[in-house]
Amino acid sequence: MKMMIINIFFILSLVSSISFASVQDFCVADPSGPQGPSGFSCKNPDQVTANDFAFSGLAKAGNTSNMIKAAVTTGFAPAFSGVNGLGISVVRLDLAAGGVVPLHIHRGASEVLIVIEGTIRGGFISSDNKVYLKTLQKGEVIVFPQGLLHFALNNGTGPALAFAALGSSNPGVQLVPSALFASDLPSELVEATTFLSREEIKRLKRVFGGSN
Repeated sequence: MKMMIINIFFILSLVSSISFASVQDFCVADPSGPQGPSGFSCKNPDQVTANDFAFSGLAKAGNTSNMIKAAVTTGFAPAFSGVNGLGISVVRLDLAAGGVVPLHIHRGASEVLIVIEGTIRGGFISSDNKVYLKTLQKGEVIVFPQGLLHFALNNGTGPALAFAALGSSNPGVQLVPSALFASDLPSELVEATTFLSREEIKRLKRVFGGSN
């Protein structure tokens, strides 16, 4: 009996999802409406235009004159309103020589990165702390599984360019250095949880703008 009830709920949920897909082709983001776990509210279909499904934000190179020598330009919802609810988004990555996107995670999506120009050293760390590294040349691709720490480093002598596709319209991102050193987590707790010296923690907090 219990198994039958579970099967019924499964079938109902499946039919519900199929019905939703059949009556609504898309859900262009309406930033003025409420945001839920599944994304932004839908724009009135009568107000949707072709412009909602196109995005020019990745056309220009980002500014790499910064501490990490890198620029990450995102095409997430609601900026790219047409991807809302579709389970996809895009990113442009510009890296000067020696530039890096530090260790970070996307809690809501896996990522596929393709190198357009230059050389990029990409890698991720699995939940059992095994490291997977690959040096990528133009046209080569790497995948970063959802929720795992990963990074991208330009280990070439010139600039590098890559684009990435992610499996969510708003995948979220958390940089490890920012979480530790740009936050108001007290230095003594950072010291206790990372085994770094207090002096090094204070130095990094000054660099990243965190409070002691």
